[in-house]
Amino acid sequence: MTTKATATVNYHIHKPERQAFELDAGGIVGNLISPELAATKISVEDVRLADINTSFEHVSVEFADFQTDVDVLNHELVWQPDYDADIKRFLQARLNLDEVIVFDHTVRIDDETSDRKPARNVHSDYSAKGAQQRLIDLLGEALADEWASGHYAFINVWRPVETEINSSPLGFILPDSVDEQDWILLDLIYPERKGQILGLAANPAHRWIYRSGMTPGEVAFFNIFDNRGLPSIAHSALDMIENPVKNSIRKSIESRTLVRYRDH
Repeated sequence: MTTKATATVNYHIHKPERQAFELDAGGIVGNLISPELAATKISVEDVRLADINTSFEHVSVEFADFQTDVDVLNHELVWQPDYDADIKRFLQARLNLDEVIVFDHTVRIDDETSDRKPARNVHSDYSAKGAQQRLIDLLGEALADEWASGHYAFINVWRPVETEINSSPLGFILPDSVDEQDWILLDLIYPERKGQILGLAANPAHRWIYRSGMTPGEVAFFNIFDNRGLPSIAHSALDMIENPVKNSIRKSIESRTLVRYRDH
């Protein structure tokens, strides 16, 4: 059985001017203004079949089982405290953490009527400047200074909801295949605040991975910033169908966390 598949991703393009995403542009929820992207065919390895080391400490992403009884599609939002607790328990069991703050959830549905569709651009969620500002936004300047004197990071916890993933799975680029010059600073403009993320330009050296057939009982947790140097991992939804016989819509939730590691 082959361990590789073909997919299409949208890389960013180097330009002389600063580029930006504008979310909920014009005050319209779901309205997205995007910089120019370059659709590119890639080969992607399936870590469920291939012998690839995907430990968090080694490649900034790890796949694991994750059990929860929380219905994250409940629009009343009463699910958030219980789901936050599930994520905290999960991360503290996997990593040497002193504290976990879950501060954001995004449900993505691959449907034209959805306000939040899968992110189809190759990126990571924070630049160094963007992470530092987010730390202050979440903690205030005094507490942010305290955290910054130690080891802190932002970690994304992503999982399917309701059904197994068959289209638009989440793919990752192994950090050691990325050149520093591939990264592009991008502004992220919300109606109420401004952030900064990293886009990625195409490079044939990039080695893409994904995990096929991910179910709601599985997660990918991955590093999106670490102040002690663990690489931020580039990722994107992959335009591909895993099984053409199946017909299902991708539904997923990603939860961003701020974590503080224990001092050794």
